[in-house]
Amino acid sequence: MLRSAAFASGHELQLLQGGGQYFPALISAVDAAQHEVRLETYIFHFDVQGIQVAEALERAALRGVAVYLVMDGVGTPDVPLDWQLRWNASGVRWHQYAPLGYLGLLIPGRWRRMHRKLCVVDGDWAFCGGINVVDDFLDPNHGPLRVARLDYAVRVRGPLVTQCRQAMVQFWARLEAKLQLEQLHWREIRKNWPVLAWLPRTALPLVATPLAGSMAALVLRDNVRNRTRIERAYLKAIGEARNDIVLANAYFLPGARLRRALKHAVRRGVRVQVVVQGQYEYFMQYHASRPVLSELVQAGVEVYEYTPGFLHAKVAVVDTIWATVGSSNLDPLSLLLAREANVVVHDVDFAQQLDTALCAVIQTSTRRWDLAADAKRPWHQRVRDRLAFGLMRVLLFFSGSRY
Repeated sequence: MLRSAAFASGHELQLLQGGGQYFPALISAVDAAQHEVRLETYIFHFDVQGIQVAEALERAALRGVAVYLVMDGVGTPDVPLDWQLRWNASGVRWHQYAPLGYLGLLIPGRWRRMHRKLCVVDGDWAFCGGINVVDDFLDPNHGPLRVARLDYAVRVRGPLVTQCRQAMVQFWARLEAKLQLEQLHWREIRKNWPVLAWLPRTALPLVATPLAGSMAALVLRDNVRNRTRIERAYLKAIGEARNDIVLANAYFLPGARLRRALKHAVRRGVRVQVVVQGQYEYFMQYHASRPVLSELVQAGVEVYEYTPGFLHAKVAVVDTIWATVGSSNLDPLSLLLAREANVVVHDVDFAQQLDTALCAVIQTSTRRWDLAADAKRPWHQRVRDRLAFGLMRVLLFFSGSRY
């Protein structure tokens, strides 16, 4: 199992469930920062919770901390003018990654989004997971929520924090270089060239003498050198599973390789449980996944639909020893197009904690997928399933990606 990612020992880990645990820990870390804060998020929504984070970044910058913030141009299309002025005045440096422009997503190249949720404070602590800067009880598209969004993050201290910071520094440098290139600032580009050089592949060497603490690895996905690393980490762990696999994934539409791996695991006698979104959220994600879910259920995979509210988690546990928490869904957008970041852990205590949380969700907040009931749904719903699945295949064709 250790070979499913290149692990290093010596990590301190804390599992955080939902914004109720994540945001106090994040804000506390930012308020304690002495040198540097780097934050990347897909969504930065200026609700009550988002404003608290925005204020923490402002406070840090005002006391002389170097603050760098990147938000995705689709997830965060607009930054209120008052916050633009406040951040600029306080010294917060911020970018919107790849704003859509006039033609929007009609240009396939703009499907490549920055979906990571990362934060590094003073090069000492890192946060990674699926939680955006948005209140758990609010959805930017659907409005107020009756039940808090189900999501997870991990706070980590140890060797992978340096690698996380290095990836964020390079990403920031490339955003700056793009802006400088547009403004023809050649001298600045030459000065920053060393930072723009390729990073090593996202793997940490195994240490010869194990340190105290958990084994963990940072696994990134991008469109250059790390195109398949997150998928390969999943495939390796699933392929080595002997007892049980528990997945919770908001937008679960695995490609052929992952589907085969899950089916082979079932044939080996491994119990495979998958928690997916039970409520309708988006047309493509909801309907295109249903033919795939039916296929997996027929093969013996247990599929559970999370029903109380919106599921946004991207986590997994294998044999109660391997676990991952991150931003990557198991769907084409995450595995083929987006910048993603997952922390992968090889630690019994951490895996058991996450496994216990997921099992409680399955027992109390899901309904099991029933093939007979699914087949009896109205014909127009089944037509939507096939239409969405076919449209997804067409979009993959035009993106030039195999899935």
